[in-house]
Parts: sequence; structure tokens; C-alpha cells
Amino acid sequence: MRVLVLGGGGREHALCWSIARSPSLETLWCAPGNAGIAQVAACVDLDPESAEAVVGFCEREAVDLLVVGPEAPLAAGVSDAARTAGIAVFGPSQAAAMLEISKAFSKEICIASGAPTAAYGVFDTPDAAKAHLEQHGAPIVVKADGLAAGKGVIVAETTQEALDAIDSIFDGPGGGRVVIEEMLVGEEASFFVLTDGKTALALAGAQDHKRAYDGDTGPNTGGMGAYSPAPAFTREIEQATMDTIVAPVLLEMRARGTPYTGVLYIGLMLTVEGPKVIEFNARFGDPECQCILPRLKSDLLPILLACANGTLEDQSLDWKSDACLTIVMAAQGYPGSYARGDEISGLDEAASDPDVLIFHAGTKAQEGTILSNGGRVLGITASGQDVAAARKRAYEAAGAIRWETGFCRSDIGWRAL
Repeated sequence: MRVLVLGGGGREHALCWSIARSPSLETLWCAPGNAGIAQVAACVDLDPESAEAVVGFCEREAVDLLVVGPEAPLAAGVSDAARTAGIAVFGPSQAAAMLEISKAFSKEICIASGAPTAAYGVFDTPDAAKAHLEQHGAPIVVKADGLAAGKGVIVAETTQEALDAIDSIFDGPGGGRVVIEEMLVGEEASFFVLTDGKTALALAGAQDHKRAYDGDTGPNTGGMGAYSPAPAFTREIEQATMDTIVAPVLLEMRARGTPYTGVLYIGLMLTVEGPKVIEFNARFGDPECQCILPRLKSDLLPILLACANGTLEDQSLDWKSDACLTIVMAAQGYPGSYARGDEISGLDEAASDPDVLIFHAGTKAQEGTILSNGGRVLGITASGQDVAAARKRAYEAAGAIRWETGFCRSDIGWRAL
């Protein structure tokens, strides 16, 4: 098979690494890719959000499957244009991706399908949002309705934090509308399913670490580390999530004429009343993808194609018993402003253990050296017989990496331990 993956982050490196292992693969491209992805795929200089550029490449190169990694190409309608051109696509349509593109839409789908979620309100002006806040008080959760690169959610412990969040969101990239929710109490978990719109196959559960600093302090980020499996996400909770959330949401999307295909991420709060939806993403989580795919025994490529072709009922997934943990190394200042272009060394030494993988998220190669080129830059991923063993191995590998302006949390996996 000839496959094109869109994206250039750690999630796409993990996807390319997994796809590259398939015996059915003939050629693998990634657009735009990064320095790590270039080790397993041919990186292509094209705009992943340009439907014309992506479709043109697929037609010229006779691509059999287009795999959409990040959310932006979905929001730009790239998957729709490719399907119209007769190209098999792993990823939802623009209309189905509204589950991630609009927080208000995702809440609407939860209510219509009966999927349990937090009480909420949607507000089109700062004044209306602040009036709601005055009525309900803090702690409370304030969300940008639109896409905000993983930074559009503020868990406000005080009324002043919530007021500041409302102002920042209306002025920011996901501005225009604000969703305000009650703050759910419990442990967070990430759960993923692969689906062709009818059948859903459960991927492994994972837990992410959203806050920038140790002890779950500091600002929210796109994710500073993750591990799988998550002890708190039991088989019983997985089944409850499939029955009360995944099945009714997929049914509601089909009923609206916008069946959801691809991977569906469900951000969950594990409450005393059962799992409740925090959010949906229309893509693999990052960094959860990096610690889930190394645990997969099955050949990923035919399963992705089955999602695109509507034949997922014929597929199954086999898993390794090992745990896997990913530590994100980020540039100083992330998730705020940070420098680029700093040299990173020691990567070969860090990956010398066969149970360690280094996934690149924001890197570029220049004259034989690896330079930082983003906020989250590396995902140091290790396997072990349990989370503790994987964690020890991952931190040993991280210690071999030399990068003066990089940092990582020192407590990834603490909930499991």
C-alpha cells in the first residue's frame, strides 16, 4: 500500500513508526513531517491544510490511503476533498469532526444521545458569560468553543481566574463563543476507539498529564506525558464508556447524516457516578498515541484502511501485556513563548535500549544536528512489565539527552504509582 500521513508532530511520528512496520506497506510519505519522521517516511513539503495540494499529491502518487493526523486539516475540509476525489481516508469528514471543532456542538451531541457529561452553558458575549459565572461561582471550567491548539480550556479555581479566562478566550484563537461547565470531580482518563461509523474497536485507555509542572501545577498544555494502561480505567469502566457514550454518540452522528469515521478520542472524568465526557477529539491524542501504539501487537495499517472502507467488523486488535509511558520534553517557556533552534544531542544514546523509542514532536535537522523547532519537542517512550518499570526506563533515557533549554516533568505516572 502507498500511504500519506498528514502532520508533523509526535502523534504523527508514532503513527508513521507503526505504519512503517506493516508488511503490506509499499511507500510511506508524511507531510510535512519532522526530523524523526524522516527516519521512517519520506517527508513531503506540502501544506497539510490545503485540500488542493493534498489531493493533487495523492493523485500523482497513486496514494491508497490518506491518514489525517491533526485536527486542522479536518477543519479545513481536506478529508472531504480527498473522498470526493475517490481517495480512501482515515479521518472524519469536516461535519463529523465538529465533535472537536466546536465544544458547543459536542455538548449538543452528548445531550441528544444521552451521553453523560457536565452541566454547561454556551455564551456568545463576555457579558453573558460573566453573568452566568456570577450566578454559579467557582471552581468552574471555561472553554473556547473553537480550536485553540490544546490550550483553550481553563480550570478556574477562583472567580477572578474565570473572569480572566473569559476575556482571554474572547480575544484568542478559539474566540467567538465560550462554553462554561461545572467542574467534574474524579480522575481523568483518555479513551480511544477506531470506527468506520458503525463498528467501534476499543483502543487502550491512557492517562495524560495536562499541567506544565510537577504536582499537576501550572498552565494547561497539550500534554506533558502519558501512560497506558491506566489502572483507574478498568474493564468495567471501558465497557460502560462503550455502552453509554461511544455507541449512542456514533448512532446520533449516523442519524444526522454525518457518520463518524476514523479515531474518536473521548476525554473522560471517572466520577463516582461513572465515566462522563469532558471532551471529544477527532484524532489520536498527543502524547497518548505515543504510549498506546507501541503496545499494539496487531498490524495497524489494514485496520486504518478498514475504518476508511467500512469493513471494520472483520478486524480485531491484539495487545502486548507490557505497560508504556511517554515523557514529553518541551522548550523552556512552553506553553507560553519559547525559543527555537537550540541543539539537541544524546538521542542515539537515549534510544540504545530496545525498549525505548524517541518520538520527535518539534524538531528539524540541520547540517547533521537536531534542533528544537516547537514547544513540545520530544516524546521519550519506554515499555516495561508495569508502569513503574516503564517509568524508570523512560527517565533513564531522558537523562541521556543533552538539551540546555529543554525541560520535562519529573512525576509522569504518579497516579498509577
